[in-house]
Amino acid sequence: MSLSGHRSHVGSSEPSYPDDSAAPSDRTRPAEPDGPDGPVAGAAPARGAGSHSGSAPAIALRDVVKRFGSFTAVDGLDLDVPSGTVFGLLGPNGAGKSTTMKMLTAQSRADSGEITVLGHAVPRASKRARARMGVVPQHDNLDEELTVRENLEVFTHLYRVPRAHRAEAVDRGLRLAHLEDRPHLRADKLSGGMRRRLLIVRGLVHRPHLVLLDEPTVGLDPQVRQELWGLITDLRAEGVTVLMSTHYIEEAERLADVVALMAGGRVVSEGVPADLIARHAGSTVEEFPLEAGARADEIEERVAAAGLATRRTGATLSVLRADRIPESLRESLGRGNARAGNLEDVFVTLTGERVE
Repeated sequence: MSLSGHRSHVGSSEPSYPDDSAAPSDRTRPAEPDGPDGPVAGAAPARGAGSHSGSAPAIALRDVVKRFGSFTAVDGLDLDVPSGTVFGLLGPNGAGKSTTMKMLTAQSRADSGEITVLGHAVPRASKRARARMGVVPQHDNLDEELTVRENLEVFTHLYRVPRAHRAEAVDRGLRLAHLEDRPHLRADKLSGGMRRRLLIVRGLVHRPHLVLLDEPTVGLDPQVRQELWGLITDLRAEGVTVLMSTHYIEEAERLADVVALMAGGRVVSEGVPADLIARHAGSTVEEFPLEAGARADEIEERVAAAGLATRRTGATLSVLRADRIPESLRESLGRGNARAGNLEDVFVTLTGERVE
């Protein structure tokens, strides 16, 4: 399911840009790694060793604004990403997710506000921040003429992985991408899923503390998407902080420890997915087909009078927190098709936009 702009009873598109993992002037000379105990040669921190216990967040944005002419893509954004978590930015196209990602790597500069990444102010110290992060762009920019191994080797040089550790870093990338048996295959001969896995592990060769994934599974079939979910889960197990933008509801629910729902360049709500669902949608939602000639507005008014939220999708009316439908209303409504509440219901309730 993905997010689009339709109305709910309760309650512009984002400019495109060329995707890359760093600005051209920085790609050839990344900042020096922290040393043998830093992100290049050192082991990843244990999961939960970050800001859960009160230390500084991996990413912090304060009142960040980004405009493109008269269009405000990011509008006073405040966000903290705890260390050691998989953090999901969930929202429709145009919500400001990709623009936020670009600002974190200084490929786009905020008009106002403050951004800190791994303790470094961005864009002022963006080289130091990027040396400790891995960036996976939304669009495929693999070098078609290089082999799988060569694509990884190039990035061990760009990220200044020490010479003695480069072969090990490449081998680890091959294992993570499940491409150990295809190291000499050119990138243009890989399947779509293989290319995407290679694109992700290319940003991991220096064992970054933080990984930015911009719509990591967009356009992929469900089977390949689930394979990539496994890769993200592996990163979580290593204690790596992951910031992932997505408009796939199931992806956010399954992978993210914390989700921030974005609309109109702002975060409208944030929390653990299960908590957000319990707070805004309830455990049970019932879907009622709207028969021809049915007065949907009147039905919605009766449901609202009972203190319950609704959302309409085509010829279907969904009632949130259906376990609280009073008997007096139940007599006129009957029983709908029951299902579990999800983040789609939450997003609709809070923003008036619908998830497809």
